[in-house]
Amino acid sequence: MYAFTYLRPGSVRGASKALATKENAKLLAGGQTLLPTMKQRLASPDHIVDLSQIDDLKNIEQKGRRIVIGAMATHASVASSALVRDNIPALAALAGGIGDPAVRHRGTIGGSVANNDPAADYPAAVLALGATIHTNKRKIAADEFFAGLFTTALEEDEVITKITFPMPSRAAYQKFRNPASRYALVGVFVAKRGRDIRVTVTGAGSNGVFRWSAAEAALSKRFSVKSLEGLSISASGLNGDIHASPEYRAHLIAVMTARAVAAA
Repeated sequence: MYAFTYLRPGSVRGASKALATKENAKLLAGGQTLLPTMKQRLASPDHIVDLSQIDDLKNIEQKGRRIVIGAMATHASVASSALVRDNIPALAALAGGIGDPAVRHRGTIGGSVANNDPAADYPAAVLALGATIHTNKRKIAADEFFAGLFTTALEEDEVITKITFPMPSRAAYQKFRNPASRYALVGVFVAKRGRDIRVTVTGAGSNGVFRWSAAEAALSKRFSVKSLEGLSISASGLNGDIHASPEYRAHLIAVMTARAVAAA
């Protein structure tokens, strides 16, 4: 590790000001990505802005037909929330399957979404459920938020404050996970809300999370596993690494999608 200045503001406004005025500043949410990368010297911020003392960012509440989750809510909090379990059980199950207990009690939903790791679970849920990301400056629709590997629409001094999830009539998430890291080799989130059906894939796309439009079209005609029979996705543009080839990931996408539809 190396020397840096540690800041712990008590408000979102203070955090945003620190980001805007301090040279080479980084936000610290749960620290599950930032701290390891700092230890490996892959990141070297001069200022760390810790969000842990901003209690308003930890709330989980219901507003009409939407569940609002504060950016600093931990994965464990999302998984155990009665509001989330009762209204969007697929989201609670997703949160409960992230990492191990230590990760779930430190990692946060806002940190995960802001980091936009291509193998993370939350981006699939945010995109499939048509969520809205709220920041200290604006509201960003999920379809406009994710911009590529580890890249989002967030500006330099922008802080995620909460994420609003509409309640679906049906939803499920299925993940084929790496047995060591528990990251998704392929994860598929399927959600139905009225006539809007979304199928989102994480862990496989070379450009991060994406929607599988062919599966969405098939399920729009009839929301059934049988609608997916014979449907496949091209391996072109999918990730290939020591864990799985693009072709194997393409196969897993079809399998996980069918399982998610069956679960939903």
